[in-house]
Amino acid sequence: MSLPALKPDPAYLEAFATIMSRLGRALASGARSGPVKVCVAGGAAFHFYTGARMSRDIDARVMARVLLDPADLQVAYRDVDGHARLLYFDTQYNDSFALLHADAYDAARPVALDGVDSEVIDVRLLTPLDLAVSKLSRFNDQDQEDIRILARSNLIEATAVRRRAEEA
Repeated sequence: MSLPALKPDPAYLEAFATIMSRLGRALASGARSGPVKVCVAGGAAFHFYTGARMSRDIDARVMARVLLDPADLQVAYRDVDGHARLLYFDTQYNDSFALLHADAYDAARPVALDGVDSEVIDVRLLTPLDLAVSKLSRFNDQDQEDIRILARSNLIEATAVRRRAEEA
């Protein structure tokens, strides 16, 4: 199965890459063998796949113990329409309440970012399928709309979501 094209707003992508680069610098200061996997979920991953609804925060699981300075993990930018925006890495994100398949992080899609050292940080996006499943936990109006957009974009299909959710 081929990977879907990513569709982030260029300015959002640049701000996202800046934050991941800063996160990479924080991770580089620790003694580790190999890159640290960072799995992006929530609205940020949703925006990468659909180009819709730019999230203000980056929900991600960092697969290493690290102390992060939130002040260094935010970027102000202007979107394609010229609107001022702020993007920040949510250091309080916790995936323990989300419905996630046991293989969700292993299945996450790698994404190459300009200025991000892939020897230090391995940035990945939850797949559209696992992203949809994760949105079933809270299932508020925004989550429901996100799932509909993923479906209308032919990134998920109902039977696969049901199967993955039941397995989770």
